[in-house]
Amino acid sequence: PAPWPPRRNMSTKRKHDGASIIDGKAISVQVRKEAKERADQAHTQWGVRPGVAVVIVGDRKDSQTYVRNKQAACEECGIASTKKELKKDCTQEELLEVVKGLNEDASIHAILVQLPLPEHLSESEVLGAISPQKDVDGFHPINVGMLAMRGREAYAEPCTPKGVMELLKRSSIHPSGKRAVVVGRSNVVGTPMALMLIRADATVQVVHSRTPKSDLEACIGAADIVVVAAGVRGLVKGEWVKEGATVIDVGINPVPDDTKKSGYRLVGDVDFESVSQRAGSITPVPGGVGPMTIAMLMHNTVDLMLLHMKGAPKAPERFLHLH
Repeated sequence: PAPWPPRRNMSTKRKHDGASIIDGKAISVQVRKEAKERADQAHTQWGVRPGVAVVIVGDRKDSQTYVRNKQAACEECGIASTKKELKKDCTQEELLEVVKGLNEDASIHAILVQLPLPEHLSESEVLGAISPQKDVDGFHPINVGMLAMRGREAYAEPCTPKGVMELLKRSSIHPSGKRAVVVGRSNVVGTPMALMLIRADATVQVVHSRTPKSDLEACIGAADIVVVAAGVRGLVKGEWVKEGATVIDVGINPVPDDTKKSGYRLVGDVDFESVSQRAGSITPVPGGVGPMTIAMLMHNTVDLMLLHMKGAPKAPERFLHLH
């Protein structure tokens, strides 16, 4: 991925009303291409392909679709993928045994457990059982902790917020010295997003479901960069947004639409039509942050393989099973 300061990506020049559209689909193609180039170089040097294992429990259609998309991306990028399927009623011990086996498999450099898990399984225990050096989603407490600390680097960082940072870099939007607001505080997006923006020298506020509406509007109105990951359709209105601000919409919400073959269309957490009239740059839904998540998963997988081949220092054994 592009270093700071980044090169300008011309795909952001497309306009909607007054805002430049940050084209996540085009940028994700570049990231995946770079991941393939690095995977091929590693294979040439060591004769080994990056290997990722995806663990899926049950037969949820959305999870099966996500896994198929991830495996297709792996094939495109020259990454070897393995799928471990368990029945919906599997026990915690059975799932942990699968994770343990993958931790010990030298051909697997990255492990991903597809979420959500069935209610009877402990998500935190399972994610904490993955080796931090193979935690491609960046959800292990060690990786989250290192992300939060200055002078430390996580083995991997969560893919969606990392994808947001890549969109900013490749669109020449520098967080340093800017006011940034993150709407949402989930472990998957909101919290790591705030940490990444802090590491990029932004002044960061986090607002969420318990923030009074007047404070929510005031915080967003003062922000140069707004990242919205609240899971609420059309939450952020145009009149809330500062003129010229960068608005990143992480939300994906289906709404009925008889004109679509699927019977629905996807919209974000931002009211795109009104916000795009005031924002300087904005991501669309779909085609914004969404494609970047899998692209960064490919990037993380290659990174973890390279760390392994170069002998990355291991986390202390007593911290490997935090939950």
